[in-house]
Parts: sequence; structure tokens; C-alpha cells
Amino acid sequence: MAIELNRITSAPMAQTLTIRSHTLVVDGTAAEGGDDTGPNPHDLYDAALGSCKALTVLWYARRKGIPVSDVRTVIERDASDERAGTYRLAARMQISGELSDEQLQELQAVAHKCPVHKLMTAVTTEITTTVERMA
Repeated sequence: MAIELNRITSAPMAQTLTIRSHTLVVDGTAAEGGDDTGPNPHDLYDAALGSCKALTVLWYARRKGIPVSDVRTVIERDASDERAGTYRLAARMQISGELSDEQLQELQAVAHKCPVHKLMTAVTTEITTTVERMA
């Protein structure tokens, strides 16, 4: 799968991000020199974790017949030590439904196993980058 980004020429940094048939704007904050017309890359990284946890819990609950009626996920970022090699994300999930304490604990364990959590903490990601002249 390819994800494509193209610069919006009327903005100093903004990019149009296209994934399958979905399009959104990615931009730097004003402090970074952008116009803040969309989330920045760190926002997307953090959002990937939160959305993965929510979707994983909803998928698992549906599969196991656990009565989840809603999931709200908040990701809080502490990037204060990022340059020293530590980037902290805290995920807080609120789940509604007629759930027992055991089911809530089961869903917490499932949330810890979402694929993006694993990518961020347990998988080696290899990245190659080529830079070429645009035709």
C-alpha cells in the first residue's frame, strides 16, 4: 500500500495526505513554521496508537459478545525527553456498556495488544528513504 503526500503550494509546509480514497491535510504548527491547517506528524503518530486501541477493543468486544456501547480514547503526549530518546504516550480509555469488572480488565489487556502498540514498542522498523529530482 502506498501513502502519498503532496505539498499544498499556497501554504509554507502543508501537505495533502492521501490514503486509499481518504484525504486530509498535514501541516506544521505555527511554532514549527506551518499554518496549523491540520495535524502534524507527531499528532498522526499519537492518533495511530489511540485509534488502534479503540478499534481493537471494539473488534474484540464484538467478536466475544462483550456489550460495549461506546469507547472514548485520549492520548496524552510527553515529548519533553524525545531528543534524549524517550517519547511518552499515555492512553486513557473510557468504555461504556453493561460490563463486569472482569470484562473491563479483559478489554484493558486487549488494548495493550493492539498492533500499533506492538509496532511502537516491540517491533524493529526498517526505513529506507530515497530522494530524487521531481520530473
